Amino acid sequence: MARSTGGGPGGGARGRLRRVAWALLGVAVVLTAAANTWVWAASAGRLREAGSGDEDATAPVAIVLGARVHPSGRSSPWLAHRLDVAADLYLTGRVDALLVSGAGGGRSHDEPGAMRDHLVAAGVPAEAVVLDRHGYDTRDTCVRAREVFGVSRALVVTQDFHAPRAVALCRQAGIDAQGVADTRARANRATWLRSWLEGARSGAQGRLGRAQRARAGARWARGRCGRGRRLDTRAPGTRTPSANPGPRPGTHID
Repeated sequence: MARSTGGGPGGGARGRLRRVAWALLGVAVVLTAAANTWVWAASAGRLREAGSGDEDATAPVAIVLGARVHPSGRSSPWLAHRLDVAADLYLTGRVDALLVSGAGGGRSHDEPGAMRDHLVAAGVPAEAVVLDRHGYDTRDTCVRAREVFGVSRALVVTQDFHAPRAVALCRQAGIDAQGVADTRARANRATWLRSWLEGARSGAQGRLGRAQRARAGARWARGRCGRGRRLDTRAPGTRTPSANPGPRPGTHID
């Protein structure tokens, strides 16, 4: 008697589902590869590691991307290291203003406010720090930096694993961007994991509210809620760190 190879009435359906699943997986792989190729192409030659000795790029402003802030107001290690890099850029005269961007959901979750406090404690004048409380993700930050704050050239400060994407998105938004990347995550992965676990519980509830606030931020970025503080046009390196009065409002960065 010949053996059945159909696997029963459901065999054909299961086979079709497997083929569809493999096809979808293949599409996902292709799209991921294409996205990664674009990111690396857009950021090629524009990335420097902080403290490496070859990161001598300058710009009128540094964009500092936000990260987790603990309920106490203390910056997570990732964010603290980004801010330390940004403070060094300012204090050594390589930028004249710092645009700090993140979620500003009030006293209990105010990433830009905590970022400003960290920078001021590191010696950066408060008037040199501009806050964007509607930078809910990297793309939002880049678009708003260009459209709301008038940034056309900037250094982008984040971790090394994130820098290529951040630079690519800022360039897509119309900013002549270069990345200055903190590399300390490589040696302190246990610290980052512990920080993430500490904040995961408090962050879960906040994500829904942040999505709702993002819609308000998008309206602001389109001009419905006013314009942001325009940043300084002075060439970087033309001031002494102690004498800089901070960015003048009302001007674009050329």
